[in-house]
Amino acid sequence: MNSAFDNPQWLNYHHLRHFWMIAKHRSMTRAAEKLNISQSTLSEQLAELEDALKQKLFDRVGKSLQLTDAGQVALEHAETIFNTGHQLISRLRQSGENQKRTLRIGAVGPLSKNLQFDFIQPILAEPQTKVVVVAGALDELVLQLQEHKLDLVLSNIPLRADQSQDVFNHLLGEVPVFLVGGRKPRLSSDLFPKNLRDVPLFLPSRQSNVRAEFELLLANGGVEPFIHAEVDDMALLRLLALSGEGLALVSKIVVERELQSREIKFMQRVPGLTERFYALTARKKFQNKWLAEVVVTFRNRLTMLSI
Repeated sequence: MNSAFDNPQWLNYHHLRHFWMIAKHRSMTRAAEKLNISQSTLSEQLAELEDALKQKLFDRVGKSLQLTDAGQVALEHAETIFNTGHQLISRLRQSGENQKRTLRIGAVGPLSKNLQFDFIQPILAEPQTKVVVVAGALDELVLQLQEHKLDLVLSNIPLRADQSQDVFNHLLGEVPVFLVGGRKPRLSSDLFPKNLRDVPLFLPSRQSNVRAEFELLLANGGVEPFIHAEVDDMALLRLLALSGEGLALVSKIVVERELQSREIKFMQRVPGLTERFYALTARKKFQNKWLAEVVVTFRNRLTMLSI
């Protein structure tokens, strides 16, 4: 019986990995540093791979290397090959550990801890599962995702197509945004947003899409916001809301527990404003059935919050 193993045109996977590293960094120099080999050796191996494939894989544009059409096809296949290899190793290792599973999650720094907890809580019910959560900046977490050090990244900011073509945004859901406070502020009888004139506000940093959309709503209403504080940590923003010294702009999930305990004395929904949450992965689909089930459960959770 003929098979791929009988084919004399055997692919050099060592060279393919080196090509993958060059494609990730778009630089021969940086790839050689990561691989701890000389640039000349790396260049020779790339030339051998191109010769074997009968295709040019890169074009030089200025100081950067850009994938050719053939290079893009090669990269997609390389991603599939290495991901399959990673799954093989994980599966066999886990088979030797009573089927223990490890889910490695990246969480963008400012992301609500309540949201992170709600995502991992159903997983913790399974004793054979270990969860690893890593916080960091979006670009750092995406790099770890591309290197298969993370299974997914939770974010309230989608990754633009021009930032990476091999990372995919999966919308988990959207949650309404409120102005909340530990006590009721003195508001004028005007309708939103004019009733916010001279009201102290606690806002997320300008990196937040919610912040930008909120300020646009105020600008369209002719209101200049009185910004008492701006922070990029949702836990701190929640504490500022409870202080009673102003109103905090937060999505419902940030203060859900405080609402249940009645620590929040005032809340006003911001018309038309929601915060979206995403799971970023290195694949278009969740290849792991178990992980896909976790995501479906969390999507249902966010749907309940939007009611």
